[in-house]
Amino acid sequence: MFDTMTMTKATGAVCGALLVLLLGGWAASALYSTAPHGGGHGEEVAQAYTIDTGAAAGGDEPAEVVDIAALMATADPAKGEKVFNKCKACHKLDGTDGTGPHLNGVVGRQIASSAGFAYSSSMADHGTDGTKWDAEELDHFLRAPKSFAANTKMSFAGLPKQDERINLIAFLEQQK
Repeated sequence: MFDTMTMTKATGAVCGALLVLLLGGWAASALYSTAPHGGGHGEEVAQAYTIDTGAAAGGDEPAEVVDIAALMATADPAKGEKVFNKCKACHKLDGTDGTGPHLNGVVGRQIASSAGFAYSSSMADHGTDGTKWDAEELDHFLRAPKSFAANTKMSFAGLPKQDERINLIAFLEQQK
C-alpha cells in the first residue's frame, strides 16, 4: 500500500504546499508592509507628501472680517424661510419649545433665555452676561454651533454658506 513512490509523492506534495505558503507570505509582506523602505536599516523615509495650502508656515493670517450689516441689507427672508426647513425638526416659531428652544423673537432676545428650556451649561454661560442674539452672534453660532458653545446640545453641524446664514437671520428677524 505504501511503497516508495507513494511516499515520495506525499513528501513532494507537503513540500510544495509549504513552498506556496512561504512564497505567498513573502509576497504579501512585500506588498503590504508598513516597515520603512530601504531595507529597514534605520533610514527614515517619509511616506506622505505635503499639501501647500498657501499659508506661510508659522504665521497665522488674520480671519477675514465680514461686514454683517452690509450683508443683511441684501438678505432675502424668503430664501431664509427655505433654509429654516433644516431647523423645523427641532425648533418652532409658535412660542413653544420643541427639542430646541422656540425661535420666534429670537433676534434681540438674550442668549439662552427661553423660559422653561433646559440649555446646556456652555450655552447658558453665553447668556449670563446679558448678550443678545443679534445678526453677528447668530452668524457665528449658525456657522458652527460647537465652536460657539463647545458642549451645546444642538447636534446640527451648522450652515457653512454665508448667504444661507444671512437669509435665515433675515427670516428670523421677521418672526416676532
